[in-house]
Amino acid sequence: MQLHPPRALLSVSDKTGLVPFAQALASLGFELVSTGGTYSALHHAGLTVKKVSEVTAFPEILEGRVKTLHPNIHGGILAKRTPEHLAVLNDLNITPINVVVVNLYPFRETIAKPNVTVEEAIENIDIGGPAMIRASAKNHESVLVVVDPGDYEKVTSALTEGVSYELRVALARKAFAHTASYDAAIVNWFDRDTVLPNTVHLALEKTAELRYGENPHQTGARYREIGKIGWWDSAVQHSGIALSYLNLFDAEAAWRLVHEFSNPACVIVKHANPCGVAVDSSIERAYERAFECDPKSAFGGIVALNQNVSRELARELATNPKADVLLAPSFDAEGLELLKTKRKNMRVIEAKKPSQDKLELRRIDAGFLVQQMDKVLLGRSSWKVVSKAQPTEQQWQDLELAWLVCAYTKSNAIVLAKDAQAVGIGAGQQSRVDSVEIAVKKADGRAKGGACASDAFFPFRDGLDAAASSGISAVIQPGGSVKDDEIIAAADEHNLVMVMTGMRHFRH
Repeated sequence: MQLHPPRALLSVSDKTGLVPFAQALASLGFELVSTGGTYSALHHAGLTVKKVSEVTAFPEILEGRVKTLHPNIHGGILAKRTPEHLAVLNDLNITPINVVVVNLYPFRETIAKPNVTVEEAIENIDIGGPAMIRASAKNHESVLVVVDPGDYEKVTSALTEGVSYELRVALARKAFAHTASYDAAIVNWFDRDTVLPNTVHLALEKTAELRYGENPHQTGARYREIGKIGWWDSAVQHSGIALSYLNLFDAEAAWRLVHEFSNPACVIVKHANPCGVAVDSSIERAYERAFECDPKSAFGGIVALNQNVSRELARELATNPKADVLLAPSFDAEGLELLKTKRKNMRVIEAKKPSQDKLELRRIDAGFLVQQMDKVLLGRSSWKVVSKAQPTEQQWQDLELAWLVCAYTKSNAIVLAKDAQAVGIGAGQQSRVDSVEIAVKKADGRAKGGACASDAFFPFRDGLDAAASSGISAVIQPGGSVKDDEIIAAADEHNLVMVMTGMRHFRH
């Protein structure tokens, strides 16, 4: 039986750290085999490297579509190191391959480019690469498969000091995860114009350990879709203790709502519901008015601001009851230092704008509920005024703010707003009347002349009557109840403007 030096096959799209790793393999006595651009990079670096076509005795064909799909490659990878398999390799003059270093064509990067063509996307679907990765991972007892340049140093050390079985398994697992996420990205690209595809493919990677889950006895972590970057990934936590599951959940709600506004705005969220929202000409005043909505609930909440935090605003934040998380796009240096000193436990986070996903998933037994993400449209032109009274411009503005905040509030949701400020919010009640009564109580007379929003229709007039008791002058709701005529008549009795949007915004 012929004896061969150990052989390493290298074929990578991401050439980060490639040459030093290949040099290390060569110094350990490995014969290097490579393809295309990888071969050129290694050859240019002065390494002795053999072309795959020399191993297969067959040229690369079809514009590089077929290079490594050959028994001389896959036999060398897949052969078990048993006398029987090695005898077959010897008879066929196939050299075993001990290390396979492969990462795949940049499919995700390609489809992320503007105006990418279908042909460009298709040509960046790797075929030979996944086949080699999967073959190597299957035969991990005999073959080291390396898909992540971040593992080069670890693998070099292991080859020098001795390769453990645990490392082989870990690399194989990473390899299968690599091809699984790659295939998921391709399927999702094919589904790009489909609202609800027949199958949904998610590949997630853990990006952060959390302080704990929803409760302290639960563990928790943040995962993201492989190949995607969200605002959490670039967020900078300047100070405060570690984040928990609910910190992220509530902060996500606050950050998305505050970015619905183009003018200086502040959103305060508690238990995933807004408890304070205001828009003003200055961010300092927006915070002050948002806090006024419900100071009691603001304690331990999430404060989100869409403008820079000045030293003056930081002083006010430090004076008011403690927030668990503060989110803003930027901070003055003096303001940041003040917060670090006065609010040591508060998580102070600098973040970019959120993006919008296409689908929302929620866990149920053995699967998920999947739906389109809810989008809130502020369209006076498509809304219908159904009351005798007609809205003034100020009433329109109050109605729009109340409607937007209501759509971000848990059902049954009622929001009272006046002069660009939410003044009373009722959320998460089984009875709509209870939500109205909570909102009216929290408003404490400040809703007079303002607007009321209801995330769904009023089934009976009792809810509208309770809202009218706050002194509001306008109501916005989807409509659609069998008792709509009675509700409209009740609005006219109270001399209220009533606008129907035709669109419900339940949030559970």
